[in-house]
Amino acid sequence: MGFPFGRVKGRQLASDAMLRLFDTAAGEVLPLEPREPGRVSMYVCGPTVYAPPHLGHGRFSLVFDVLRRYLEWSGFAVTYVSNITDIDDNIIKRANEEGRSTDEVVADNERVWYEVMDALGVKRPTHDPHATAYVAEMVELIGELIDRGVAYVTDDGIYFSAQSVADYGLLARQSIDSLQAGARIEVGEQKRSPIDFVLWKFSKPGEPRWPSPWGDGRPGWHTECVVMSLDLLGEGFDIHGGGQDLAFPHHENERAQAVADGKRFANHWVHNGFVVVEGGEKMSKSLNNFVNLAELVETADPRSYRLLVLRAHYRSPVEVTKASTADASEALARLDAFARRAHAAEVVASPDGVTGAEPDVVVVDEFRRRMDDDLDTPGAVALLFTTVHRAHSAFDEGRDDEGRALAAAALELCRAVGLELHGEAAAVPDAILAKAAARDAARAAKDWATADALRDELVADGYVVEDTPNGTQVRPG
Repeated sequence: MGFPFGRVKGRQLASDAMLRLFDTAAGEVLPLEPREPGRVSMYVCGPTVYAPPHLGHGRFSLVFDVLRRYLEWSGFAVTYVSNITDIDDNIIKRANEEGRSTDEVVADNERVWYEVMDALGVKRPTHDPHATAYVAEMVELIGELIDRGVAYVTDDGIYFSAQSVADYGLLARQSIDSLQAGARIEVGEQKRSPIDFVLWKFSKPGEPRWPSPWGDGRPGWHTECVVMSLDLLGEGFDIHGGGQDLAFPHHENERAQAVADGKRFANHWVHNGFVVVEGGEKMSKSLNNFVNLAELVETADPRSYRLLVLRAHYRSPVEVTKASTADASEALARLDAFARRAHAAEVVASPDGVTGAEPDVVVVDEFRRRMDDDLDTPGAVALLFTTVHRAHSAFDEGRDDEGRALAAAALELCRAVGLELHGEAAAVPDAILAKAAARDAARAAKDWATADALRDELVADGYVVEDTPNGTQVRPG
């Protein structure tokens, strides 16, 4: 099934292409064939809110935000569900360490989560179900699994028998025997096999608890997403996504429960690669090298992280360092300067489209081709910068109609992936404009020392100085 025609400024663009994405379960790139024509249903595992978000959270949020935006730009209505895990061992531990209630820990960290996501330009989910709102449904599912003979009760909780699912290990691309060989039973656990996993934990004194037929307790992590995704999206929903680290065991354990309960689960499994730091080391909390994402958005242009994510293929590692972030910020400054030039040529982008010129059809179709090829955002970014260069050249050479068409296409590409550009020049005080004019006069007189001194003064005043065919341009830094 092909995608519907996308719209650019009210005009349909013909395309026979079909979005193809790598499917973790199949181990190959496959066409995305929506369950319902014109609609896509997505479930992306969200945060466990016991600490501020780190760069890994930022990457998966941006990857799937880009996918969502591209689908919507292509003409689809997208239902996007991303959960909030608000009861978990880590939340309880953090509450005890800080002498607070779990509700307080959850509320504070969920607030920070959405503040950071908003700063990154990540669209809010259609639904953001909370685990604690679905405990009754989880208890019902666990009861059904016990009745089917695929779950069992022990003194410390209720476990799922992984061997009851014939293809258990599908998302890990490993056999049950292989998984068992590398697993072990932790102290205090009473599960029958090292690959069995907990569905319900009986509560200890002082811990949050909910009633169940087997005793008070709380659900295991792997059960919440099963009931929430099926409740909000229905059986056979289109995409289940998340970071590569969730493919196994979390997503495999979700899938196993659905299969054992006779339900059709996700049709397409999509996972993004890791974030690495200096030296190519995987970022993780266990290595104590994760970066607080809230600090990044406070100290750098939040858009720089989106550009870094776009520059790397979603299944490949992305290195996030001060150097790579600074490089992305410099690239954004060039794009902003281009957007201001486009704005001056009366080509303007908004969330609803680009006005002032019809986007160059060849560029937009090439963008579609690259994005439909397993979300080739590196290729799309390369096309963006090539198009910007071509637009500048066209304007410089007086080919204004061509320049506007290319500018409109470049702005359309940015809109499709959620890369916001700052196209309107901020107000600049008269004193600063006077210095810029004086610098132009010095350059005209070949008084390079004075011109350089004035540039240094403008930079010291907090402005970015750009040399253009129309003279010195300044903007707040």
